[in-house]
Amino acid sequence: MSLTSAQKFLWVLAGVAALAFVWLLLWSDYRADRARTDAEPPFFAEFELTDHQGMVRTEEDFAGRWMLVFFGFTNCPDVCPTTLSEVAAVMDGLGDDAAKVQPIFITIDPERDTPAALAEYVPLFDAGIIGLTGTPEQIAATSETFPIFFERVEEAAVPDGYTMGHTSHLFLFDPDAGFADSWPYGTPAEEILADLEERI
Repeated sequence: MSLTSAQKFLWVLAGVAALAFVWLLLWSDYRADRARTDAEPPFFAEFELTDHQGMVRTEEDFAGRWMLVFFGFTNCPDVCPTTLSEVAAVMDGLGDDAAKVQPIFITIDPERDTPAALAEYVPLFDAGIIGLTGTPEQIAATSETFPIFFERVEEAAVPDGYTMGHTSHLFLFDPDAGFADSWPYGTPAEEILADLEERI
């Protein structure tokens, strides 16, 4: 190999090394940006609905408090009352820290779940749960914000000839209304309580 060829080879190696160094710097910046992005909540709780006492509520009413949010409907035969009973057990288990948490039940069946219907339903669980409802358009908009899935299911054997299929997760939002965690249906109250106590 001639001297000229050797010099060219060394220049090529130096160029490759420089490119690799620049790539590593850019990759490090990218990963740092991703880490900051990934640390942010993927979505925030946003709603403007009517509570079971007829008052209009938004997420700003609960600023500074954690929110436990569950979507369901009052005619739900099992999933909803079971989950709300778990929420009640969690609130009871929090003791003095319960004041830092607001449990919220948002209906996905506004046709039947009026403020009056919710006023009869949510106090049954004795946990300070706030029931929220609204127009079908408001509920649809809220479901896209969170996001959740729900649908009307025609079923002749049930009251009014229909039931509702829906997301059965219990959602946790931090004091800034950012998504913090969720638990699938059937998660024991003890597990939810332990997770929540670590956060608050």
